[in-house]
Amino acid sequence: MTISNRSPLILCFGDSLTAGYQTPGPAHPLAEETPYGHVLQECLGVQGRVEVSGICGEVTGEMVLRFRSTALERHPQTVVILGGTNDLGWNANPAEIMRNLTKMYELARASSIVPVPVTVPSIRVDVGAENPDAASWLAQHIQRRQQLNAMIAEYAERKGLRYVDLFTATAEPVSLMLAEPYSNDGLHLSTSGYALFGRLVYEQVRVGNAIPGDAPVSDPARS
Repeated sequence: MTISNRSPLILCFGDSLTAGYQTPGPAHPLAEETPYGHVLQECLGVQGRVEVSGICGEVTGEMVLRFRSTALERHPQTVVILGGTNDLGWNANPAEIMRNLTKMYELARASSIVPVPVTVPSIRVDVGAENPDAASWLAQHIQRRQQLNAMIAEYAERKGLRYVDLFTATAEPVSLMLAEPYSNDGLHLSTSGYALFGRLVYEQVRVGNAIPGDAPVSDPARS
């Protein structure tokens, strides 16, 4: 497949969930990286060029510092932004995380680049029924993700932007934990999780007219 340099550029920007990091699992015992951007490229074919810029362990403040040189100076048509997982791991305030994300969204918009915000996925921890303290810890961590994700969704809706609700697509409906098929370690996605992520982004990119296309694709979360 030959992709023209004139095809629209879509940049996938973020941390380890953008880099495609995963721990060993049955499908990938060597735990090689499987970026969702590769799935996105397969879906796009020659209709677009996908570049991946994900740094493992990066917090949103660090993402802001490299956003201009890594994202803006590449002049993509669309930039998909996922960040906040590592901030939350360091118990950062969701409002502060959102301020950093908003900086990147607004920098992109000011440069006529379409930002595609992505909600932070959940986590999965086997706490056991006999450990109420661990269950409370897990509930608090999920709640903080929900707080951040509500801010991301509200921003996207207020600005008329398409966004990817990765949390809802990969969480168990009742427990709200990251569903087991989509993660090997309870934090990073599995091959199946990254594949779903890539298809979700493809749907939003197409519907948002970032690339040529006729009808929207079906919801991959329901297929």
